[in-house]
Amino acid sequence: MKYLFLVIIAISPTFLIAQNLNMNKPDRNSPKKIVGMNLVFSEEFNYTGKPDTTFWNFENGFKRNKELQWYQSDNANCIDGRLLIEGRKTKFQNPNFDENSNSWKQNRKIVNYTSSSITTCNKKSWLFGRFEIRARIDTAMGAWPAIWLLGVDYEWPSCGEIDMLEFYRYNDVPSILANVAHGTLQRWKANWDMTVKPLDELSASDKNWTKKYHVWRMDWTKDSINLYVDDLLLNTTLLSETVNPDGTNPFLQPQYLLLNLALGENGGNPEKSNFPITFEVDYVRVYQKK
Repeated sequence: MKYLFLVIIAISPTFLIAQNLNMNKPDRNSPKKIVGMNLVFSEEFNYTGKPDTTFWNFENGFKRNKELQWYQSDNANCIDGRLLIEGRKTKFQNPNFDENSNSWKQNRKIVNYTSSSITTCNKKSWLFGRFEIRARIDTAMGAWPAIWLLGVDYEWPSCGEIDMLEFYRYNDVPSILANVAHGTLQRWKANWDMTVKPLDELSASDKNWTKKYHVWRMDWTKDSINLYVDDLLLNTTLLSETVNPDGTNPFLQPQYLLLNLALGENGGNPEKSNFPITFEVDYVRVYQKK
């Protein structure tokens, strides 16, 4: 009986941590250890205020895809153990407005929505590893949250793009996407390896799926990229199939990380949605082989 008592004491802390992880709240536990790997980057967002500029940059203004949001730093804040990105309704004149411009970034007179996008560009980048990002997404009409990476060199899409998470309405069906893209012979036209998972399939066995935090994971080696959500494999891309027309391979170079909440375009029209629309990131962890 004494031996049995000692064994119970030894295993109970791990058991309790597993049992007590609340899927509706940030995970306050220390990053787990993975056999054969080192934790090379950890951003737990366990502080109050703006994301740490040691690691993060803020995108500003209208950026891409003719999305509706104006990116600004005001909408990204660390509070209660997570990064909170808020999409907000607003109305002010576009500071870059030019009625004679052919650019949508300038000829759009009024800004109706704001949000935030943060990146590790020129501050942190990685080549290969396991990436784990725990996040909770808002599935309101108009929401387009994303966890993604871009290569440090070459023009898009020859730089490579990895979408660990996108949520939007694909053919009007709310869906989770996991994508990998590289270059083609046509400038600014990507070759996509896409997986589209209708949200209904993920929530079929859990009606509260969208209310919970989930772990989006990438296992990236010199041979392949595997993308998961909660250990469910969504997409496998072989690096032998991601060679650009000029012979370069974007996924044999370091990539940097972006976390953003876009509004509109693929996300749909947010006009009738309740605001703020939120995207919550609990942590970002990167492991690499020893």
